[in-house]
Amino acid sequence: MEFQPIYIHGKLTIPKIELNLDSNTVVGIITDLKRKQLLMDQLVDQAQYHLLRVQQGEYMNLRVEELITFLIRVTERTDRVAKLIDYFALQGERKVKMKHLSPSRRMYVTLLRVFFAHQPTLVLEEPYFYLEEDDRRHFKQILDDLSKGKQILILTSNLEDAMISCDTIYRLNEAGFHPLDIRDTEVDEQGVQEQDQANITLQKIYTKKNDKVILFNPPEIDYIESLNGSILVHVGGESFDCALTLTELEQRLLNFGFFRCHRSYIVNLQKVREIITWTKNSYSLRLDTGKDAVVPLSRSKLQELKVHLNI
Repeated sequence: MEFQPIYIHGKLTIPKIELNLDSNTVVGIITDLKRKQLLMDQLVDQAQYHLLRVQQGEYMNLRVEELITFLIRVTERTDRVAKLIDYFALQGERKVKMKHLSPSRRMYVTLLRVFFAHQPTLVLEEPYFYLEEDDRRHFKQILDDLSKGKQILILTSNLEDAMISCDTIYRLNEAGFHPLDIRDTEVDEQGVQEQDQANITLQKIYTKKNDKVILFNPPEIDYIESLNGSILVHVGGESFDCALTLTELEQRLLNFGFFRCHRSYIVNLQKVREIITWTKNSYSLRLDTGKDAVVPLSRSKLQELKVHLNI
């Protein structure tokens, strides 16, 4: 899949992008609304792509069972309606009209159109945005099954939504197009040596932004991220560059309630609001930061985290 560069008012908004999409791998791009639309617009009228936009409508007067029957007929599939109703977990809604479903359930049924797509590549805009937890889990399982035979690209503005299904995630913004490190590891590349608590005297974390030096008290920090060789300290929805490595920060913040939850993330445990389990090997942490941040949690770190939190 290839995207051509786009300039707006002389400024590069979309760089040239080449993606290698494979079956069994779901790729996600985190970006803003404008860039999502520009990416989608480049794929319109290309026969190999099935595009599902977030504002796509549905036949509101059809019952769920009627809609599934209609989709089977127009796509010339041989599936039995009852079997698909069970697979989609829609037994309780099969006789309900689309307009009478809850917003989450209505969006979930609309998203099921990708199941019937004949194109080899599916491109989905914000598939999880309107879905509640149960519908997210059902749709994730469907995408996992579809990925065994199709290529899937998800465009979203939300890291948590990308983490639900994506094996590879990229970020597209004014800084360009770059991958995010979300891989899970059993052992971190750099081990952290034990340090005597009495020796820690750190009171401030030194950061820079726009050539300004900004110092933070550790409790102010939400989480710290390693991205493309840079260390970003996240505070109140903003990010600040830091010259220290993740390992150095992990050692210095040990006594301030911070935890290395992933090879690329350190989180302030005081900000953790929820442990999210997507599958038996896929976890993330939702933080209470005022802007609802989500960071990945390595499966090898789960039990250690529970000990820290006394759960």
